Amino acid sequence: MADEAYCIGTAPTSKSYLNMDAILDVVRETGTQAVHPGYGFLSENMEFARRLAENNVVFLGPNAKAIHAMGDKIESKRIAKSAGVNFIPGFDGVVKDVEDCIKIANDIGYPVMIKASAGGGGKGMRIAWNDKEAAEGFKLSRDEAASSFGDDRLLVEKFIDNPRHIEIQVLCDKHGNAIYLNERECSIQRRNQKVIEEAPSTFVDPPMRKAMGEQATALALAVGYDSAGTVEFLVDSKKNFYFLEMNTRLQVEHPITECITGVDLVHQMIRIGKGHKLNLKQSDIPVRGWALESRVYAEDPYKHFGLPSVGRLYKYIEPLSIPKVRCDSGIKEGSEISIYYDPMICKLVTYGDTRKEALDTMVKALDSYVIRGVTHNIPLLRDIMTEERFVKGDISTNYLKTVYPEGFKGKQLTNIERNDMLAIVGCMYVKDAIRSVNFLNQPRTLESNIPKSWSVAAQVNDQVFPLHISIKKDYFKVTINDQVLEVGGNISLSVPVLETSVGNRPYTVQLITLDASGYIRMRFQGTAYNINILPADSFNLSKHMLAKPKMDVAKVVIAPMPGMVKQVACRVGDMVAEGQEVCIIEAMKMQNSLSVGSTGKVKAVNCKPGETVEDEQILIELE
Repeated sequence: MADEAYCIGTAPTSKSYLNMDAILDVVRETGTQAVHPGYGFLSENMEFARRLAENNVVFLGPNAKAIHAMGDKIESKRIAKSAGVNFIPGFDGVVKDVEDCIKIANDIGYPVMIKASAGGGGKGMRIAWNDKEAAEGFKLSRDEAASSFGDDRLLVEKFIDNPRHIEIQVLCDKHGNAIYLNERECSIQRRNQKVIEEAPSTFVDPPMRKAMGEQATALALAVGYDSAGTVEFLVDSKKNFYFLEMNTRLQVEHPITECITGVDLVHQMIRIGKGHKLNLKQSDIPVRGWALESRVYAEDPYKHFGLPSVGRLYKYIEPLSIPKVRCDSGIKEGSEISIYYDPMICKLVTYGDTRKEALDTMVKALDSYVIRGVTHNIPLLRDIMTEERFVKGDISTNYLKTVYPEGFKGKQLTNIERNDMLAIVGCMYVKDAIRSVNFLNQPRTLESNIPKSWSVAAQVNDQVFPLHISIKKDYFKVTINDQVLEVGGNISLSVPVLETSVGNRPYTVQLITLDASGYIRMRFQGTAYNINILPADSFNLSKHMLAKPKMDVAKVVIAPMPGMVKQVACRVGDMVAEGQEVCIIEAMKMQNSLSVGSTGKVKAVNCKPGETVEDEQILIELE
């Protein structure tokens, strides 16, 4: 959408978005007056802000002093303490080595959080519950911090179990004025990275909002802050809140604040950068309606709530036709999702007068969002939006592990929902059967070959259901196990999103695949289901097909995602124990430790440091 665009380098971030020289060359070439750094990369880099200032270019963010003070978690905790801000017990100095980390963790008391001093976005963070986890967490966090931020300093603090993550948006000008724009609830997280945010929080009452806002602005004023920024707090069940960190940049979830306040945060950042005073007072900031943001990621939600996926988006349609929906994305149909960047596809935002209205709109938007070519996390997002605890607002940062203790397995359908889905799929099968006997572009059909009704068998999740389907004037009649259902007659195989109904129950579904073998893949209530449909007699014969033998996964280490091998910790002939780390893969700026599933001798090592590997590639084999 930009009027001008300039290539600043190749895909690895060190050669493009972290390459200050390349960016400054474009700044000088174009006569740029100001630079907005976005959400990550150099957005909290004091050196970048300083170099822009040397070129008389405005950095649309806070001054270098504030970036330094708040970007360094060790320094920020000291300032927070002196400004009267509640803070979490921890160690204010730099952790020197593994032994030092273990000693500090024992002094504070487990559990502890080991985190990058210069970090953010969940990078360089590990929770440790004992000495072994502290040693492993120190190593992985340090390497991640060096890779993501070029700064491997770590700190250790008390981990507050089962908290909420609530943050306050602040705006400060260069004239000593500061206001807060209410809170955002960011407790739905995986691997310390946010998945769903909402504003306001169901947990925060007006006195608490005022207290958190006043502490947030006091901290900002204490460092002479002058831009948009976010002060993050951990909140326990008794509404005690503790300073976590300050992000000296625009947050990814800023749209939900804009929705409930009517304030354009980027516009305010530009005004402040120009030197204007704030044109808003605290009394001008409302809490108007409710807004939700779903982070739509190119991730497989069935793997640890989301491991990265890569590929080309061969079909991509955002649900912008639905009222009160906003999509902030940087991709389009045909775009490539690669291993080099964060896997976010879009910030899907819905808003309404009430939380229920925002939730209902989000469900509709997620059902209508068409993404093909990569695995994505819409099944998980959609399921959360209708999950009982989330709907009640009973959430914490442990929400995913608590609600899905065995991991996410997809939408668990009731018998009514399952039968409705099978009825729709059965009608699609019939529609395809009728279409196959039509002459293309001619008003003729082989009418004698079109039966009046169809008896088929549908298999889903190893269960088989008999279906009897007949066509009425403006609907399909479907019988499943003696239950008679009426499906809307508007079944179409050509639309990317189909809105239909079973009885008086409306559904928004997507037909992904339908082939001649009777295999149908359909997205229903967010989750994609694989269903095999065949004529009843053909289905009976299919039972004689031999099953494909399954691999013994305990004897191999398989890449859970595409990425780059950072380290290999075994060689052919080595004896390894069950659970032993054998390699580390870096994908989308996160490091992942891979271990063996059984004890044995290494037969083959199929990777080496620096190599790029594919999803489900076999990396290590045991005898």
